[in-house]
Amino acid sequence: MERARAGVFLSFQYPQAVPGLQVGNFLRKSVAAIRGEDEAKGAEFRKKLKDAMTELDIDRSFLGRYVNDGFSGGEKKRFEILQLMLLQPKLAILDETDSGLDIDGIRTVAKGINAAVRGTDSGALIITHYSRILEHVQPDRVHVLIKGRIVKSGGPELALELEERGYDWLEEEANPPNGNMEG
Repeated sequence: MERARAGVFLSFQYPQAVPGLQVGNFLRKSVAAIRGEDEAKGAEFRKKLKDAMTELDIDRSFLGRYVNDGFSGGEKKRFEILQLMLLQPKLAILDETDSGLDIDGIRTVAKGINAAVRGTDSGALIITHYSRILEHVQPDRVHVLIKGRIVKSGGPELALELEERGYDWLEEEANPPNGNMEG
C-alpha cells in the first residue's frame, strides 16, 4: 500500500484471482485508499470509470464479477489497465502486459496505457519480449536486460533493430569470448 500511495503501480504478468471480491467494490476501495475517499464516490468517479471501461471495451456487467475469477487472459490485462487509468500513478511498471494478447487486445491495452500516461507527468516501464505493443505505445527509451543487467539502451529504433536481429547479437556483446565488456 505504501508504494501505491507513493504513486507506483505494478501490473502483474499473471494476476491472481480474488473470489468473493467484486470488481466494482475493488476499484472504488482502491481509488479511495490511494487517491482519497472523495475521489472514489459521486458522479465524477462514475464518469471516469465508465469512460475508462468504454476505452478498454469492458462491458458494465464486468463490475459485478469477482476480481480475476474466471477472467480470460485478455480480460485480466484490460482489468489491470483499467486500474492504471483510475489510480493515475506517477510510475506504472507493466510486466508483460502484452503477453498472450491478440493484435486487437494489444491495441486496446495500448490505447489504455496511452490514455493513462500521455499528456501527464506519469511514466510507464513496459516489460515485454515483443515489439508489437511498441507499435502502439511509443517509447521514449528502450533498454535491453540480459541476466539482470542492462546491456543496451537506445531510442525507439532499438526495438526495431531487435525485431530484425533478435537478441543473440546482444548476448554475444554482453558475454564476449575474451571476457572484456564493451558497449
